Amino acid sequence: MTRATGTRRDPAAGARSVARKLALQALYRLQLNDGPWQDLVTDFRTEEDMARADETFFVALVQGIAVDRVALDERLAAYTDRKPVELDPVEHAVLLIGIYELLHHPEVPWRVVLNEAVAITKRFGATDGHKFVNAVLDRAARELRPHEQ
Repeated sequence: MTRATGTRRDPAAGARSVARKLALQALYRLQLNDGPWQDLVTDFRTEEDMARADETFFVALVQGIAVDRVALDERLAAYTDRKPVELDPVEHAVLLIGIYELLHHPEVPWRVVLNEAVAITKRFGATDGHKFVNAVLDRAARELRPHEQ
């Protein structure tokens, strides 16, 4: 339990955050140089941060997004004012991760999905990219997870 809030922190949360960061990097690479998702997983298994990552979660993100990228982009297009191919590659990858998690990982609360996406965009994205990511994923969460609102 944390003293300030009295809430329990999921011990796997840190490992999933690292997995998201590595998935962002893998999906960024996939956008620039399309190829089999299995190659990405193989390449990223040797990354230094993988030792701290939830590798199963990383593989699920990369595989799920790579395999279903067209359908995820179609969903994403409904929440943005531009085509997914016109998005900054970092923001695009973060949004794909967020949409995928909202759809396929109900065990992760929508607020966690948004907070993680905003944090990773602040770290790797454009100056105000986190504001765009937050707005898009907030719209998506309201539609995809109305029971959590």
